[in-house]
Amino acid sequence: MAPPLQPVRGTRDLIGDDAARHAYVVDTARRVTSLYGFAEWQTPIFEDTKVFSRTLGETSDVVTKEMYTFEDRGGDSVTLRPEGTAGVCRALITAGLTQTLPQKVFYYGPMFRYERPQKGRYRQFHQIGVELLGPSVPLADAEVIAAGWQILNELGVAKDVVLNINTLGDTESRDNYRAALVAYFTAHAESLSADSKNRLEKNPLRILDSKDTEDQALVAHAPLIYDHLSEKAARFYAELKTALTSFGVPYTENPRIVRGLDYYNHTAFEFVTTALGAQGTVMAGGRYDGLVEQMGGPNVPGIGWGAGIERLAMLLAASPVVAPPVVVIGAECCIAVAQTLRAAGVKTEIAFQSGFKNGLKFANRREAKWAVLANGEQITLKNLVDGSQLEVCMNELPELLKS
Repeated sequence: MAPPLQPVRGTRDLIGDDAARHAYVVDTARRVTSLYGFAEWQTPIFEDTKVFSRTLGETSDVVTKEMYTFEDRGGDSVTLRPEGTAGVCRALITAGLTQTLPQKVFYYGPMFRYERPQKGRYRQFHQIGVELLGPSVPLADAEVIAAGWQILNELGVAKDVVLNINTLGDTESRDNYRAALVAYFTAHAESLSADSKNRLEKNPLRILDSKDTEDQALVAHAPLIYDHLSEKAARFYAELKTALTSFGVPYTENPRIVRGLDYYNHTAFEFVTTALGAQGTVMAGGRYDGLVEQMGGPNVPGIGWGAGIERLAMLLAASPVVAPPVVVIGAECCIAVAQTLRAAGVKTEIAFQSGFKNGLKFANRREAKWAVLANGEQITLKNLVDGSQLEVCMNELPELLKS
C-alpha cells in the first residue's frame, strides 16, 4: 500500500480554527479598509517574471534565492507572486488608471517564497495589504498607517504591537546619507561580514538591516539619516508625525528601519510584536514614489503596507473568533425552525442524530450555547451553559437568540 500523500514542505491546509482565524483577519481587514474608501482588487497569482525582477531588484535575495520562477509551455518566464505591491502597480498601468487618481486598493491572497519554513512563515503564505496610489503628501501616509492600526485594534491585538517609523528622506537626503554610510563602514570594513562588504559597494543602506552580530555592533554607532535630511524631507517627516498624532496612532521612532531599493522614499514603518518570538514583524510598509514609473508607467506616487495573515492569526490564537451555532434538535419541524433562524441572521445547525439525548451530545461537541428542542408545536430553548430552559413561541425565538 502506497504511503499517504502529504502537503508539500512549507505549505499547510487551513482547516477548523486555523481557517476561522484566517477568515476573521481577512473579513476584519476588508471591513475596516472599506471604511477608509479602499476598493478590493484581485490580481493574478502568477505574473511575468519581469514584474518582480524589475521591481524587487535583480540582485535581491527574493529574486535570486526565493522566487518560484518557471517557464510555461509557451516558453514565457512566469513567477508565483512573492508580494502584492508589484502586481497592484502593474494592474494600475494595465487598466489605464494612472490618469484616474487617487486609487485606494485593498488586496488579500496567497504569496510564495522559497525559504526555510519556520513558525508563522511558510513557502505559501497569505497577506492582506493596502496601496494608496496618487497622493504624495504626509497625510496620505498617516491615513494608510491609521487604517492598519485600526485593523490591529479591531482584531484585538494592538495591545501586543508597537509601531516603529522612520524616514528615508528624498533623493538629496539619501545621496547625502549614503555617502556618510560609505565613509563610516569603509573605515570599519575589516569587521564587516562578507555580505555587508558586498553591500557596501552596491547598497550600503542594507547593511543597517544586517542580522550579523558584528555588523549590528557597527550599525549601533553608524550615522543617522536624521542628520542628513534636506529641509523638504525633514518637513515631510515632521508633518507625518503630527498627522499620526491626530489620528491617535502611537509610534516609536526607529532610525534603523530601511528599504533597500531606490524607489522607496520618505516614510518607512513596521508594526512589531514580541509575542511571536524572533518573527516579530506583523505589518510593514513604506512610500515608493518611483515604482510605477520603473514599471513603465508615469510618475505615480504610492504608499502601502502588507501584513502576514498567519502571524496575525497566531496573535489571535487564544481568542474565539467564530460565534458558536444554535443547534436545532427534533426531526418533525427542525427544518422550519432552522430556516427561520437563518433568515433572521442566526448561525444555526441541525442535529442529524435521532433523539434529544443524541442531539444534545452533538450540540455540546459543536460548543453551542443554545439548543432549540423542536417537538411539533412545542419549542423549548435550552441554555447549554447553565442547563436552564424556556418554553417559547416560534415568532419570539429569533429575537431572543439575537439578544
